[in-house]
Amino acid sequence: MVEHIVLLKFSPKTTIEQKQETISRTLLLKEVIPGIMDIQQGINFSNRSKGFEIGLTVRFEDRTSLENYGPHPAHQEVFAYLQEIGVEDIIVVDFEF
Repeated sequence: MVEHIVLLKFSPKTTIEQKQETISRTLLLKEVIPGIMDIQQGINFSNRSKGFEIGLTVRFEDRTSLENYGPHPAHQEVFAYLQEIGVEDIIVVDFEF
């Protein structure tokens, strides 16, 4: 299995409603992208986040599923929305277990 971890930092102009919409759109990816075993996302409440506001974890069956996720049209739509609402920085970590 593969764990995909993403941290998102937004512009100060990004609203809480836009962040909630990001979460709603992302969670729907499990229904349309093959190979996603589990997906979780939420707004950070810790003061240790260095400004990153949303955390995402996606568990995939294997590396091939992860490789197919990035270019999938549904994922690309979410990514385009992130850019539209002012994502400023993204950290991604992937590991196999």
